[in-house]
Amino acid sequence: MLKPRLKEKGERKEIGTMVIGTVEGDVHDLGKNIAKVLLEAAGFRVYDLGVDVPPDEFVRAVKQYNPGIVGMSCLLTSAWKSIERTIRRLKEEGLKDRVKVIIGGAMINERVAKMVGADAWTNDAKKGVDICKRFVGAD
Repeated sequence: MLKPRLKEKGERKEIGTMVIGTVEGDVHDLGKNIAKVLLEAAGFRVYDLGVDVPPDEFVRAVKQYNPGIVGMSCLLTSAWKSIERTIRRLKEEGLKDRVKVIIGGAMINERVAKMVGADAWTNDAKKGVDICKRFVGAD
């Protein structure tokens, strides 16, 4: 319901590209979907990989879309290791230096971000948009 109303306000200049998805082992997507709409409204081109996304799918998407930011959603503490594995795969493929990684979800905090090697974290979609805008110098 919100997306069409945001579009009514007029098209915004594209400020960056990002890949977003819920990590492997987690199928929750409400927060990811809210973040996606807000990111698009802010001017990001967002490629949504969906839910239960394996690390190699994030790697493939970074190679294909060349984003500046990778967003990983995770609601379940049991899926934190998937975030860590995905970041490790990005490093192994030589892609981590090309992207900033932001992780988000209700159970995400600074300790988790440090543990998995993320560049930033949020448990609030609006704050996540602000962080992504800072990543691309658009704040």
